[in-house]
Amino acid sequence: MPASRSELSRWQFDLTWSLFEYHLADLTSEDFFWEPTSHCWTIRPDGTPDWADTEPDPVPVPTIAWLTWHIGWWWSVALDHANGRTPRERTEIAWPGAETAIAWLGGLRQEWLDRLTDTDFDAPSAYPFGEEAGLTFAHTVAWVNAELMKNVSEIGQLRMQRRAA
Repeated sequence: MPASRSELSRWQFDLTWSLFEYHLADLTSEDFFWEPTSHCWTIRPDGTPDWADTEPDPVPVPTIAWLTWHIGWWWSVALDHANGRTPRERTEIAWPGAETAIAWLGGLRQEWLDRLTDTDFDAPSAYPFGEEAGLTFAHTVAWVNAELMKNVSEIGQLRMQRRAA
């Protein structure tokens, strides 16, 4: 019997998360702020993430700190939408620091999994593409899986480059 959309989405999510755990397990506090080039986006000492409303050219290389904040930001907002809460602004999502970033992301993971257990995949969803796109929650779930996979691969690549340097 073919897998349902929810079963397939969950399988893909779990696969991506297992790859994430592989990289997270080996991170040190210093890894979060390693800059492989002088043109980087990171988290500043006051906790502010680098940002531009228009994507710069060339795009800065993000640090692991910035990437973990980025995941926390888009995932928090996805959860706000999925749970019918007023979505927070980007500037309201603070990075908790290297010591607790992994636990923070793990909490978002659990909240996401809880949401997936009782959701209607055919329900309309405006996140992240807007109401005019006419998409469903299944599209949001697919986007979360893709965005997480992209960010996990970026973190893994940075971790491996730092180890090889």
